[in-house]
Formats: sequence, structure tokens, C-alpha cells
Amino acid sequence: MSSSSAPSSVASRLEEGIPAPAPPRAKSKKTWWSWGLLVPVLVFFILMNVIPTIWMLGLSFYNYTLTSSGDPRFIGIDNYTQLAGAGPLWLSLGRTFTFMVLAVAIQTVLGAVVGYLFWKSNKVPGRRLALTLLFTPMILTPLSSGLFWRLMLDPVFGVINYFGELIGLEKIDFTTDATLAFPAVLVVDSWMWIPFMALMTLAALGSVPKAELEAAQVDNLSFWQRLVHVIIPAGKFIIILGILLRTIDVFKTMDLVYLMTNGGPGDRTELIAVALYRLAFKSFNLGYSSALAVLLLFIAIALTSIYLFVLNLRSRREAENA
Repeated sequence: MSSSSAPSSVASRLEEGIPAPAPPRAKSKKTWWSWGLLVPVLVFFILMNVIPTIWMLGLSFYNYTLTSSGDPRFIGIDNYTQLAGAGPLWLSLGRTFTFMVLAVAIQTVLGAVVGYLFWKSNKVPGRRLALTLLFTPMILTPLSSGLFWRLMLDPVFGVINYFGELIGLEKIDFTTDATLAFPAVLVVDSWMWIPFMALMTLAALGSVPKAELEAAQVDNLSFWQRLVHVIIPAGKFIIILGILLRTIDVFKTMDLVYLMTNGGPGDRTELIAVALYRLAFKSFNLGYSSALAVLLLFIAIALTSIYLFVLNLRSRREAENA
């Protein structure tokens, strides 16, 4: 009686337009597992990112140097006022932006070319070995890469100058030459990060639907037509992510430059991260260097916001045109 009346009551409720009551939900174990995995990440993020950032922001309002015997003294925005009139630091920041534009452009273009060549050569023998060798610079730390290339470019013992002498060229000290030091650092940085952009390109190409590629081949579209209408729309999000990561990472380029040229000759290769290192760990002016670090933090946030805005704007336009 009861078993037959339950379905009939549900049917009558549906006929009257009243939704059937939802079955009671039992607390899933997956929810507890999710929170169990999320909590350590949140704790790590707070301890390693939020608290140091708040501490740095507060320290930027103090006159605090490790070489002075007095206690930190609150000075308001004096560090930021001093920072606004610091000509050498703004020159370093402008030099960093120049380095960023050149490095990201070179690495994106060459990385895309290398990634596309590996994508098209998936049946070539030795491809895996070549990929392993390609990604070797990514495995090395910037310190080891800087030391390696400093020895390679050495005017006395360097391999590059040795081969240059074999073809009749004079020895050149790339790391101390006022004209060649900046390009030398740029080339080494590109050597390190072109494999990263090639990897991002391979990931972007792997996200392109095979059906669309086959349809483009059936329609006899040229390479540029397939690139513009099929490949770029499908893989642009991954490429833009790679460009964003490299753009932000340029502002952290310190160890490579410091080991290769020490920011010289003069200040020709002094990027903003090198200037920040000198302020904090050579002059020990922690208050002033914290103000500079806060400025760099806001620049990174601004660049990220611009990238995300452009990405969302293009997505909306494509959705409207679809």
C-alpha cells in the first residue's frame, strides 16, 4: 500500500506543477578531502605570501637600516618621496622595461618557431632526445647559467673567443664592454627561456582540435590562414599565459645579471632587481628597499591586470561575433 502510494503522490505533484522534494544529502567524504587538501595550501600561502607582503608594506613607512644602532623610526611616506626623486633607480626601471620588451618578444617568437617545428616533427627519430636537450637550460639555475656563460665569454679562457681567434677575430670581453654587455645578458636570458616558450607553444598546439585542423586541410587553407583562423584562436590563452609569466619574471632577474656583469660596466646592465638587491643587502636600507619592492609589486599587479583585461575583452568580442 505504502509502496504504491509513494509513486502516485510523486506523479500527482508533478501533474500539479509542484517539484518533487529533493532527497536528503549526506555529507560527502570528498568535501572533507577537498578541504583537507586546500587548508595546507592556504596556510602556506598566508605564511609565505600574505604575511611577508604586509610586513614589507609596513616596513616601507619606517627609517630602518641594519647598520644603525637606533630603533626603526616611523617616517610616513618619506621613503616613497625619496624614491620618486631617485634618478638612477628610474633609469634602472626603464632599462628593465627595455629588457622586458626585447626578451619577451625574442623568446616568444623563437619559442613559437621551435615549438611548432617540434610539433610537426612528431614522427622524426630522436625527437625525445632533442626535446630533452632543448629543455636542459630550464633545469639549470640562473646562478649556474650565469657562471657557465661568464666562463664561455671570458676573453682569456672563453670558448667563444677561442673560436673567434681561429677565424681571425680579436678577443672581446663581452661582460665588460659597454656596448656588448647588455646584448650578452639578453642572449643568455633568451637561451634560458626560449625552451619555456617552446613548451608553452607545444601545449597551445596540443589544445587545437584535430577536427578543425583536418577541416582546414580539406578546405586547402594556407599555413597563414590555418595559423590565424584555427591555431591562434585555440591556443592563444596558453601563449598569453606564458607571455604574462615571462613579463613578471623579468622583474626578478637578478642572479643572472649579478653573476655575469654585476650590473656593469657602470650601470649598463643594472636591472631594477639588481638595484633592489644592493639597497637591501649591501646598503642594508630595509625601509627604502621595502618601498621599492612595494612599487615593483604594484607594477606586477598592474601588468597582470592589463593582460587579463585584454584577454577578457577579446573573449567577449569573440563571443559577441559567434
